[in-house]
Amino acid sequence: MTATVTHLWRLLKWGRTLARHGALQGIERDPLTPSNVRRLCRIARVGLSMPTAPDYAAALQAIGPAAIKLGQALSTRPDLVGESAAENLLQLQDSLPPEPFLPIKAAIESALEAPLESLFSQFDEEPVGAASIAQVHHAITTEGREVAVKVLRPGIEEEFAKAIDTYEWAAAHVELLGGEAERLRPRMVIAYFKQWVRRELDLQREAASASELRDNMVAEPNFHVPEIDWSRTARRVLTLEWLDGIKLNKRDELIAAGHDPKVLATTLVRAFLRQAVVDGYFHADLHQGNLFALADGRVAAIDFGIMGRINRQARLWLAEILYGLITGNYMRVAEIHFEAQYVPAHHDVAEFATALRAVGEPIRGLPVKEISIGRMLEGLFSITRDFDMPVQPHLLLLQKTMVMEEGVATALDPDINMWEAAEPFLKDWLRTELGPEAYYADRIVDAVRAFKLIPDLIRRIDAAYPPAGAAPPPPPLAEVAVIEHKGWMAPLAIAIGSAAAAAAATFLLMG
Repeated sequence: MTATVTHLWRLLKWGRTLARHGALQGIERDPLTPSNVRRLCRIARVGLSMPTAPDYAAALQAIGPAAIKLGQALSTRPDLVGESAAENLLQLQDSLPPEPFLPIKAAIESALEAPLESLFSQFDEEPVGAASIAQVHHAITTEGREVAVKVLRPGIEEEFAKAIDTYEWAAAHVELLGGEAERLRPRMVIAYFKQWVRRELDLQREAASASELRDNMVAEPNFHVPEIDWSRTARRVLTLEWLDGIKLNKRDELIAAGHDPKVLATTLVRAFLRQAVVDGYFHADLHQGNLFALADGRVAAIDFGIMGRINRQARLWLAEILYGLITGNYMRVAEIHFEAQYVPAHHDVAEFATALRAVGEPIRGLPVKEISIGRMLEGLFSITRDFDMPVQPHLLLLQKTMVMEEGVATALDPDINMWEAAEPFLKDWLRTELGPEAYYADRIVDAVRAFKLIPDLIRRIDAAYPPAGAAPPPPPLAEVAVIEHKGWMAPLAIAIGSAAAAAAATFLLMG
């Protein structure tokens, strides 16, 4: 267990770095910030000169890898950090100087349990990219395939474990302050972040994510997911197909190579909608650095460490919400929020529909270049506060991805309208999912499941209500063993059970 003084020392050190970049100003000025937190911010900046415009991304980069990843997670929470901070964090560059080659080589050989030379006929010592968690090298396998090899930085797991330990400690204490801090559920934010990081630190899990997405995207032949080399993949090493393409942020190069930016933008939108709405499993890090245009016109994605998943019912609600906003059916959108229990039942549906109209009408039908995403998010998150809506982490990750993906599509085609591009796709999918065929198919599945339960139900009824005159059922075998052969165990079991119950009660009272 880490000592309280260690947590406080880390927080003070990080707080000084944040203050140096002006990143504590928003917390200090927010009227909803608890007085204790505001006081700590003032202590952290004593003796420092602060810039007029805070740079949250630069501050977190200066703190280190765990802070960079936390910043990426917080970019999905404008309700928690503020709209301007979230926008700044979206620009966070996940890059650090690369590790020397010798420890990287040792890490590969240890993970794959073989000498590097027996796995690759060529391995470039200089990485093509170095991020906070891992770095990527170009290589050629002994079979002659061109691949990218992603390797975790040595010691990165221990560094993240220390940081997350302090994040959890701080979040628990902040949530105890109650009020707005409790509604924003910082402990759940950190728990979600911890889960996120655990996945990113397991490259075999990332390989599985890429493989699943590749299978799902067969229906979108213009969107490519690289193939995994499973024989050269382990928890700390990921080997996958090398991609030769042009990053989607290089529009002039794309045009010079003969690509049509409008087609690429449409492909990207369709691919994302299929992932999020149809499959419920989506690439949640679709920034420009992770997207390429291949020579044959396909859009390819890399880096599958951050993936999102939403179940079928949530996808139906999501599709209806998006379609309702597109068509201006705000009452239906409001009803869905209440059906999904996103809004507490004591609020009025009609009032919520009016609040949605105030956000939706100013943007409906406009091209993306005329829509202020920040203004829209500000309106939506003000609604969450006004209507006591608890945070939905999976939807926040989806929302962050939508904003990111919209930015890439707009850079390719400034005139694209995301709402109009989404409408036919959502309309067809909703017809499939909510039409009569889907309705009766769901009812048949429910009926079959209920029918399968009947034999077990009959057995339970027979056991509970035996026929008149029947002998009582024998006690369970475990009871017979105790009563007949191990009678001395019963008092011991009672004593242990009593002690355990007392300990649990004491723990709960102390907690």
